[in-house]
Amino acid sequence: MDRMFRVLGFWTAIFAIMFFVGDLYEPAAIFAAQTAIFVVLGYLNLTEKMYSYIFMAYLTICFIGFTYYTTFIMS
Repeated sequence: MDRMFRVLGFWTAIFAIMFFVGDLYEPAAIFAAQTAIFVVLGYLNLTEKMYSYIFMAYLTICFIGFTYYTTFIMS
């Protein structure tokens, strides 16, 4: 499971680079921060259960943030 967090770090780094190249600096910074978090978590060698809890917390926070943004910011 720790390798999957490193893979997530790789893909968020790709997204950060693409956002940066496209002059979208705010999303690039967000994805760069996610990259750092995923890579650090990937090297902590936690249990698979803990990695699952962390990933579910990440998904919950992203869902709440996206829902807030689309409901209140975009309207």
